Amino acid sequence: MEIKDVLHPDCTLCAVQGTSKKRILELISNIASKHIVDIDQATILASLMNREKMGSTGIGNGIALPHGRLKDLKKVVAVVMTNDTPIEFDAIDKQPVDIFFAILVPEEQANEHLGTLSVIAAKLTDKDTLNRMRAAQSDEELFKVMN
Repeated sequence: MEIKDVLHPDCTLCAVQGTSKKRILELISNIASKHIVDIDQATILASLMNREKMGSTGIGNGIALPHGRLKDLKKVVAVVMTNDTPIEFDAIDKQPVDIFFAILVPEEQANEHLGTLSVIAAKLTDKDTLNRMRAAQSDEELFKVMN
């Protein structure tokens, strides 16, 4: 699966002003809920929060990969955001996070979910990609960096 298969242009937000992990996850769930029929924002948020309780999805270098599984979800939905100021996210390197790439997957697609995460993680290990994401001045520019 490629990023372009799961990321819609209006699910990409540049320089948001999230001040906490919970607020970032709320923003992600609000955006995702516009693309997920029959699943409300609160259910999406609960899925993301439950995953964070199992361990932070902050993978280091200012990056977090929040993710969750949703019953009755028909297809993978991704949300990409940069935050104007890095925030504490309990990342494994103890550094604040300013890049968030969230994915929501159908509950029964656990294996595909892991494959999608690995594609995203590979993209986010490229220093040029990270620099371009952080330098993006608009939602559209950020979307182009990811595709």
